[in-house]
Amino acid sequence: MTASVLISIRVKGAPERAFDVFTKEIGNWWRPDPLFMITPRGDGTLAFEGGPGGRLVANLPSGNAFEIGRITEWKPGVKLGFGWRHATFAPEQVTHVEVEFEPVGEETRVTVTHYGWTDIPREHAARHGFPDAVTQLRAAEWWRRSLDKLNALSQSA
Repeated sequence: MTASVLISIRVKGAPERAFDVFTKEIGNWWRPDPLFMITPRGDGTLAFEGGPGGRLVANLPSGNAFEIGRITEWKPGVKLGFGWRHATFAPEQVTHVEVEFEPVGEETRVTVTHYGWTDIPREHAARHGFPDAVTQLRAAEWWRRSLDKLNALSQSA
């Protein structure tokens, strides 16, 4: 495994609920970032086509769908894993995301680990020429903004 971005937050409710909000409501909490656009036309609306072997897609305003990645692990309330690609990545270029859901009293700790960014060449458009540490920091900020919205959405349920 290459260097990774690790972000962790606590949300109200049980791990099963946090998993459902993460997977079924990603279109409501995901926050696009202009530095890391999934396609040159933007992120569209993200959606999981759930279950093992399913996929994460970006549904674009044009009606097209871009496959961001295949689901590699689907354990509701426990763990989620999936590939993460941008439209500009070469076929062999992919990053990976693992999400763990851990009960902590009346809350759930949601931990996102996004790894593989250091395998994408620094010169690639998705890296903006940033050194590894800056790419990781910017990716962490990107995840933090989205997870803050996930947290707000979880609390309103």
